[in-house]
Amino acid sequence: MKHTEIAHILQTEPTINELTIRGWVRSFRSNRFIAVNDGSTIKNLQCVLDFENFDQDLLKDITTGACLEITGELVKSQGQGQAVEVQVSSINILGTADPEQVKRTILSPKRHSLEKLREQAHLRVRTNTFGAVMRLRSKLSFAVHEYFQKNGFNYMHTPIITGSDAEGAGEMFRVSALDPKNPPLDDKGDVNYKEDFFAKETNLTVSGQLEAETFAMGLGKVYTFGPTFRAENSNTSRHLAEFWMIEPEVAFNDLADNMDLAEDFIKYVITYVLENCQDDLLFLEQRLIQEDKSKPAAQRQEMTLREKLHFVVDNNFKRVSYTEAIDILKNCKPNKKKKFKYLIDQWGADLQSEHERFLVEKHFKCPVILFDYPATIKAFYMRLNEDQKTVRAMDVLFPGIGEIVGGSQREERYDVLKQKMKAMDISEEELYWYLDLRKFGTCTHSGFGLGFERLVLFVTGMGNIRDVIPYPRTPGNAEF
Repeated sequence: MKHTEIAHILQTEPTINELTIRGWVRSFRSNRFIAVNDGSTIKNLQCVLDFENFDQDLLKDITTGACLEITGELVKSQGQGQAVEVQVSSINILGTADPEQVKRTILSPKRHSLEKLREQAHLRVRTNTFGAVMRLRSKLSFAVHEYFQKNGFNYMHTPIITGSDAEGAGEMFRVSALDPKNPPLDDKGDVNYKEDFFAKETNLTVSGQLEAETFAMGLGKVYTFGPTFRAENSNTSRHLAEFWMIEPEVAFNDLADNMDLAEDFIKYVITYVLENCQDDLLFLEQRLIQEDKSKPAAQRQEMTLREKLHFVVDNNFKRVSYTEAIDILKNCKPNKKKKFKYLIDQWGADLQSEHERFLVEKHFKCPVILFDYPATIKAFYMRLNEDQKTVRAMDVLFPGIGEIVGGSQREERYDVLKQKMKAMDISEEELYWYLDLRKFGTCTHSGFGLGFERLVLFVTGMGNIRDVIPYPRTPGNAEF
């Protein structure tokens, strides 16, 4: 018999027609009340059975974690907490779960630390918290594609394996088919990558931006949404070695257009989950409220989760130059009283999360877009301003997280780009094709990058980026 998802059942009126559900047991009380969840919603469905009408051996197999198929009539609930429940007529055990083994896992019905859940990442999606986070991640992913498709963008798949380093960071994962114990050497004694699979040194991509620019020069509006990799040895709550990036590139857009696009896009996807994921957001909000109660007052959140999301959606983003932001920070109380970990004493400083959050949460009290950064702290492809000191870069800053989007108007002038590449020791030979874009019909164009996990982190209120991706890849950890 075809089964019905619990999310649908909970929105259905009682009926005399029998229905079938399939899901996993969350609890079994008094040999009578089974709480079942199938992952379609954070809410469980209560199934009520008359134990005298069922075989005792079958009842023994109804344990936490077991997978069941239940058929019965949907009736008005006799208890509190749910509008409807299933009056069970038959049960089929699809998969058992030994109670003694369950006790040693995160499926056991007690609170577990997030660190413990990471150790059993293959099971953690069956907990309330991770079920909610991953449903939200899925909905956000859909909203990303929906926004760009509705607005005439073409989705492109940029290479995972590349010979270029878009960021110039040098922290990349090497891709090679050579024997690591006995690689071929050249005349100088160096590894001879000409004998490798691609006949050159290659890496996992850190960004699809440069390739996306090439397509924007033919298709007008494109976006990428795919995995990217950074070999940074960072064991922090905000860094992953493998993560997903959203990168639109638009021909004829200048920096102001780029800011408009970033603001409109972010508001769209957050509005989408506010409208379509209310149960999961409410659960995660209540979780954060309970978590805050155990913290000192100074460390508690000023806004609830949904208030924070509305803070972004309902406010216009304030646009502030880097120079103006530096003046504000230099003269603010936390800087003067040396409360900042990184003091701001001169123009040219690379802003840290504490500075970005101060601007958003304390000074302007709305999301902020900073623009026109010093050229020395930004990438080679950003358009140089007339002052020769700043570039047409922008960062979008959010409460609680700081920078969430980084973008720029790209340098479209061939000679200027060549000079910048030379000054930053970036090979013209390797990126000849990127320079070609400036030789064959160049034009103003812009784009930005948004780390998808940063977005999920913000929307879910989770504190560690390892808890918003199914299987985190971090230094020393590539489990599952």
